[in-house]
Amino acid sequence: MITNATIQDLEAGDVALMGVPLDLHSSFLQGPAFAPNRIREALHSGAANLTAEDGTDLGATDRVKDTGDLDVFEQRGPEPIAAIETGAGARIDTDARLLSLGGDHSVAYPLIKAHADRYEGLNVLHIDAHPDLYDQQDIGPLGHGCPFARVMETGKIKRLMQVGIRTMNAHQREQADRFGVEVVDMRNWHSDLTPEFDGPVYLSLDLDGLDPAFAPGVSHHEPGGLSTRDVIDLIARFQGQLIGADIVELNPHRDPYGITAMVAAKMVKEIGARLLR
Repeated sequence: MITNATIQDLEAGDVALMGVPLDLHSSFLQGPAFAPNRIREALHSGAANLTAEDGTDLGATDRVKDTGDLDVFEQRGPEPIAAIETGAGARIDTDARLLSLGGDHSVAYPLIKAHADRYEGLNVLHIDAHPDLYDQQDIGPLGHGCPFARVMETGKIKRLMQVGIRTMNAHQREQADRFGVEVVDMRNWHSDLTPEFDGPVYLSLDLDGLDPAFAPGVSHHEPGGLSTRDVIDLIARFQGQLIGADIVELNPHRDPYGITAMVAAKMVKEIGARLLR
């Protein structure tokens, strides 16, 4: 069973769950701040068990620990971003593997920065409909459309690969070229894509990377995306050492019957199993 734990309870090799209930950096709708607990409810609902497809049972090990939510609800600006980086760093420093539950995608910047400060030569695999490379948004440089511009500005990311993109405008194309981002857009997606990374890998999964037919409970519906099976297979298949991940942009206000929360819970199991390897 996944147990509640403090940071002091974490040990090397554990998988630490952490909720990041932040959504005031969203440009369109609020709601993702309520996602962490919806994902937990789906994970423990009894509608499914805690076994990943490779046979790893997250409920049969004492190495998966839920460290609760960060205190960033209804906050906005640099203060919650700093708090997220601090909270992530404290968990990573125990040598646990951190799996964060957002929250809007702005949380990826401090999460990835915390990992990049501790893992030299960090690679990032980013699954999303949107490249999130804006230099600025109306809500500022920390908006949920900007995190990967901020991440790349640190100069600490060895390689950023984005998969599932289908909204690349001229500005973000310029940004991708500026930062040397590898973009696999949906026009060029193929189901046997097998990315290979040399060194540690961080996975950032925006649920709107999936087609809204599979994950309708997101703020930005962008048709023509990945299937649930595509994403599961990509998580299992990519080559490299996964050392941390986030799952973001579930909006429970738009999630009929909890469909997308259950998709997110499925991804917790598949990512969690890979982090335990």
